[in-house]
Amino acid sequence: MAFVDRQPICSRQTNDILATISRQFIARPHIRLNVSHLNRICLVLIQLPHPKDLRRPRIMCLKFRAFFLSPRSAFFIFFFLCLVKTSTAQNVLKGEVTDTSNAALVNARATLVNNASHTVRHAVTNKAGVYTFSYVAPGTYSLIVEANNFTRYENTTLTVGAAQDMTIDVRLLLSPVSQSVTVSDDHESLLEVPTLGKTGTKLEEIPGSIQVISREVLAEQGATMLRQSMTNASGINYGGQDSKGFYDHFLIRGLNATIFSDGFTDGDQLGGLSHSLNGVARVEVLEGPGSALFGSGAPGGTINIVHYTPSSERHFGAGLTGGSFGTISNYDYVTGPTGIAGLNYRIDTTFSHADGFRSLSSHDYEARPTLEWQFKNHILDIAVDTRHTHDTPDSYGILYVNGTPATNVSIDAKYSTPFASANQTFVRPTITDTWHVNDILTINNRFSYLFRQLNALGNGDSTKTKFSGGEVVGRQLREQRDSDASYDYQFEPVWKLKTGPIHHTLLTGFEYLRQTISTNRTTADLPNIPDALHPVPPETSLAGITFLCDASHNCNDDRLWANFYSVYATDQVDLTEKLKLRVGVRGDFFDSFLLPLSAGSGGVNQEGQPLTPNVVESRHDKPVSWNAGLLYKATSWIVPYFGASSSHLSNFSSENTQDGIGEPESAIQYEAGVKFPLLHDRVALNTAVFNVSRNNVATPVTLPGGLEGVVFDSQRTRGFEASFDGKVTEQWHVLANTTYQDAKITDNPQGITAQGNHPQGAPAHIANLWSTYDFANAGLRGLKVGGGLNYLGKTFSDTTNVNSAPSYVIGKATVSYDKSAWGFHLNVDNFTNRRYFIAANAAGAYVGNSASVYGGITWNPGSHR
Repeated sequence: MAFVDRQPICSRQTNDILATISRQFIARPHIRLNVSHLNRICLVLIQLPHPKDLRRPRIMCLKFRAFFLSPRSAFFIFFFLCLVKTSTAQNVLKGEVTDTSNAALVNARATLVNNASHTVRHAVTNKAGVYTFSYVAPGTYSLIVEANNFTRYENTTLTVGAAQDMTIDVRLLLSPVSQSVTVSDDHESLLEVPTLGKTGTKLEEIPGSIQVISREVLAEQGATMLRQSMTNASGINYGGQDSKGFYDHFLIRGLNATIFSDGFTDGDQLGGLSHSLNGVARVEVLEGPGSALFGSGAPGGTINIVHYTPSSERHFGAGLTGGSFGTISNYDYVTGPTGIAGLNYRIDTTFSHADGFRSLSSHDYEARPTLEWQFKNHILDIAVDTRHTHDTPDSYGILYVNGTPATNVSIDAKYSTPFASANQTFVRPTITDTWHVNDILTINNRFSYLFRQLNALGNGDSTKTKFSGGEVVGRQLREQRDSDASYDYQFEPVWKLKTGPIHHTLLTGFEYLRQTISTNRTTADLPNIPDALHPVPPETSLAGITFLCDASHNCNDDRLWANFYSVYATDQVDLTEKLKLRVGVRGDFFDSFLLPLSAGSGGVNQEGQPLTPNVVESRHDKPVSWNAGLLYKATSWIVPYFGASSSHLSNFSSENTQDGIGEPESAIQYEAGVKFPLLHDRVALNTAVFNVSRNNVATPVTLPGGLEGVVFDSQRTRGFEASFDGKVTEQWHVLANTTYQDAKITDNPQGITAQGNHPQGAPAHIANLWSTYDFANAGLRGLKVGGGLNYLGKTFSDTTNVNSAPSYVIGKATVSYDKSAWGFHLNVDNFTNRRYFIAANAAGAYVGNSASVYGGITWNPGSHR
């Protein structure tokens, strides 16, 4: 038997005696201790150091000499005496871990290393942000404190004296990229600090709806793409105009959403990207207008992808997944110190290939190197995001018959061109400097350059493509070449101030964003498909296909550029411990320009004048966006709030150039809700009612005569949503959300009969459930099983509401087994093999995958990912 914890509890002699007792007596309960045994043990105790600490053991020995004890009793008595003897020589080291606003950091990781013996101990901060190490022997130690996306604290010369309890409080700075702390568990905590808030405010104190999707949940579900993660947040669905079957286009509360990566925009809002989860730590979702913080943005909300930052501890990992439809994907990462003081690195890479459901193949190659240098009061992060992707557009899906996707055709039926393709190259270097000037002021300087190139062949999506006399008529093919270059500079001083007893966290900022887009598009007519029920598209190559540019063939050769200047401020005010106020305002200056290089297909500007080649169209707007909210912590588990916000979105897009440059879209939202942090923050229950209205919405339509155009209408969404994310027990995690929304067209000045109809892609009901169970307590540590359901209501293909995709429910399941360095996972999607449609486009509905199975292995030695 060994008596070794973190430091020896007894002396070597006492351990020898106890070992003797263990060997000689405990195994033989009929033997009893006599006086000589006790005298020998007491003699050893008396001879140990610190005689004053042995007074009580001496007395106890004298008392027990007169008795014969059972061996088990003697063993535990003398074990206790050893604890008493040494307790005054062992110390307690503890401390509180906070951020720069003095808010406690929960689940921060503290590591204590004995510099002589190299013994390592670990602790995690509790709900009060306190870490504790008990029984710390005198000596010299290294203390390291870390929290996700905060700077690392390290003290390598911490001296602990004899009989000396110590308190070492630690204040961590937010890292420059994500500026957020996330718990290492797989459930959302209202104590988390989201990047989207920009003021370092915890979720439970922000009067609005922000949701965080953790990496742990994404890994459980086998998600590798952003679109696979969105069911974990309430009120979100895939769809909307111009998604082409592969772009990441999402609606939040029935309205368009804007996607950011580490706080930087994706560029062209409609010519979108397909985002992987390479190096992604979590996904954050702000519901409702966010222009007061982010400038020009869609009214539905903001999706921010947050990447991992480098670590000062070296670790690495890899994963390989394969499965249905010829799918294979891989990820690799490595992170650690460079050998230069304060300079750490991380490299994330991924590649994937899929033959694809319905032969919609895809390829993805990505690398993301990152450097982080901590020096003096600065944290400098440099990252380069590089991607090359290949996707197969499927603008048609399954065509509509009598208002719904055809049911008497195979799920594999394809009406799109067999050689359709979309190839994108994407490069974005970013530089971020966080300068902690003092406890009052932190200055963030952030810069991004984005280059994106798209070459695509895809079918035109319009209602003139349809079944007619047993054939499919009205098909077209569009050739598209786009180039996008953007510069984005953000200067954001953050102030920690007091006005009397009132605390302020004041974000101030200036942003300059320049976007340039070159777009060239031409359109060709395609031959009819003779048999609509067993489609075989006649075209097999570009041979014989003639691209045209006239009134019935959408085309353009345009140059667009815009300068966006912004000044803004947001104040998070702690009026009292319970009452929180948040107000923000942003003034934007939108200078947008369009230069048509050809007559194109006869576009006209907003004044009804024809667009003239080589004549610049311009527009200058000065919108003001704002937000305001009030939150009250009525009790520790009831937190009601009310908020209002407005936004403006520049109608600057490669998809709308035929109508010149339109007036910016505007929106306003009113929201009231209650946050319920329950069971000591193990459960987060959020509820909200909302009313969002938007005006001057650019909406694609098929005009009389079959021409494609854009109209500007007004929309409104009212609804209710609730989300639940919590650990019902230590082993059982449940994630659920439900949304009811009533989205309507409220005005249509162009005269298209649509008022009172539903916008494209906005369902009335959304509900999702995901749950996992960990069998650690059943002696099967590492084994986890789970499953879930996804429900999406009926969605319409355009504002006429003639065609729609039906509602559906699909099921998913997972089983995984994880050891310290490796793991295995198996995921089954759509296990009932339900025929369903993920979104409604103008000509047809996009088809969801049939039953599919994916399995993979991971290898992450000495790390967590």
